[in-house]
Amino acid sequence: MLIREAIDADWNVLVEFVAPGADPVSDAAVFELGDGVLERVASTERPQPNLAVVAMPERSIDLSTIDLAIVADRLSDPGNLGTILRSAEAAGVDVVVVTPGSVDPYNPKVVRATAGALFHIPVVEADLAAVRATGLRLIGTSSHQGDPHTTADWTGRIAIVMGSEAHGLAADAPIDQWVRIEHRGRAESLNVAMATTLLAFEAARQR
Repeated sequence: MLIREAIDADWNVLVEFVAPGADPVSDAAVFELGDGVLERVASTERPQPNLAVVAMPERSIDLSTIDLAIVADRLSDPGNLGTILRSAEAAGVDVVVVTPGSVDPYNPKVVRATAGALFHIPVVEADLAAVRATGLRLIGTSSHQGDPHTTADWTGRIAIVMGSEAHGLAADAPIDQWVRIEHRGRAESLNVAMATTLLAFEAARQR
């Protein structure tokens, strides 16, 4: 349950709402909802019996101290960003950076797609130039240029930069090295979340 994940990560649960007969899972103030209310206010068809309002922490991350980052550049699909956050946390990535114009990482669909990982990995907003200025080496992904990801060097202080679903990374993006994922099928490229997962774990393997 996402509320328990938030509690385990020391996020502050401000208030909890429970369906009739359900037990609260936090120490916050609890309000029991009437019959049918939960189904009307929840954003899913079959909601869990507990809802909570959780305070978003103020996260100030000094990117100059980070060794491994993932940058989501103008991603628009909440499911993709949520999956990237889940994979990044699982692979031991230090931080996920979203650039201006990306989907809100606190969008409810993003939060659900992270399966609780959002509460355990820092997420900050910055543009590519600001990330590069911290000394991180920007490795950009492309469907048609660069070194194969299996031969690329994923060590050192790096940021894996993933472009938007529709357009990828701009040709003039401030990238230090381009890589590509070689594949044999007819598809031009992998889904951005799947590609990020593959690259994050390759970086983790090399490190």
